[in-house]
Amino acid sequence: MAKHSTIYPVEEELQAVQKIVSHSERALKLVSDSLLEKEDEKKEEEEEDKDKVTVDPQARMLKGVMRVGILAKGLLLHGDRNVELILLSAKKPTVSLLDRIAEQLPKELATFSEDQYEVQAHPEEANIVICSSKEPKMQVTISLTSPLMREDSATEEEEKAGDKAAEKEEAVSEPDPPDVLNKKKCLEYLAALRHAKWFQARANGLQSCVIIIRVLRDLCHRVPTWGKMPGWAMELLVEKAISSASGPLSPGEAMRRVLECLATGILLPDGPGLLDPCEKDQTDALESMTNQAREEITASAQHALRLLAFRQIHRVLGMESLPVPKARASARNRKRRRDGNETGEGEGEGKKDKKEDADDA
Repeated sequence: MAKHSTIYPVEEELQAVQKIVSHSERALKLVSDSLLEKEDEKKEEEEEDKDKVTVDPQARMLKGVMRVGILAKGLLLHGDRNVELILLSAKKPTVSLLDRIAEQLPKELATFSEDQYEVQAHPEEANIVICSSKEPKMQVTISLTSPLMREDSATEEEEKAGDKAAEKEEAVSEPDPPDVLNKKKCLEYLAALRHAKWFQARANGLQSCVIIIRVLRDLCHRVPTWGKMPGWAMELLVEKAISSASGPLSPGEAMRRVLECLATGILLPDGPGLLDPCEKDQTDALESMTNQAREEITASAQHALRLLAFRQIHRVLGMESLPVPKARASARNRKRRRDGNETGEGEGEGKKDKKEDADDA
């Protein structure tokens, strides 16, 4: 817990994160309203030409914004400066849509905030980055995606279910826009959204789980060997290790249990692996790790477990050894002296009894 208190963000950092995130979410809502008004105007003009008015006020291009990553999971550390948001669109996101959002964001931010923000669009990464100008400087990465980017897998399932469902899917599907964003990136953002929902449902309420993940994130930042472990795989491992225990664990007991799981070789190529619960197909969350990285982390966990057994856990955590409480030290010394006195008295009584028996004989 002493280590956790040093890596937990200070109040100033938490307030800065909350401020830039709330401003970003509010600005995105205003951008969504602006895009909706423009779409309605276009539809009204088209319908006036046809003498019909069928404008759907709910036909928003931007459906919602969700917090993901360390922000949604509550895993922020002291020094973290980048948080992530996922922006969901009704249709497949395009470069032109991304540019329109990035163009309008500074205007909307200026309507309610005096702070200066820098907005940058990165079409190749399918995201927009908002940076604050005040210290501590924070950064929000807004990633654009849509559930429709997974329609290929959905179509396969429909075809298996029946011909009618497949025909319906074909009728609804539309050709991809010419400037659609990188599909791989969009699918990664959808996976991040599933990870955040799973974590909030399974890990957030588990005693000591979030604390241990924060400590291990700090270890990954400090030690290059541990930095090779994917963050999602580490979260899955910690949750499985703690949830499979017979009862609630203290932070120290939970840390030992996680290290024991790693030390037994769960990461090794011939190990059981880690099944990703957020994927329909069987997917190993460790598949991106090389064999060398798996062996190095396993050996490091074994070494850390030995240090923990010899009360040297501070060397693993990268901190100074805590002084032994006086009460505990004095109790330990009293116990040793008492054991010695009792042993001496017992031996003396035994010798005396033997001498008396000899005299009697």
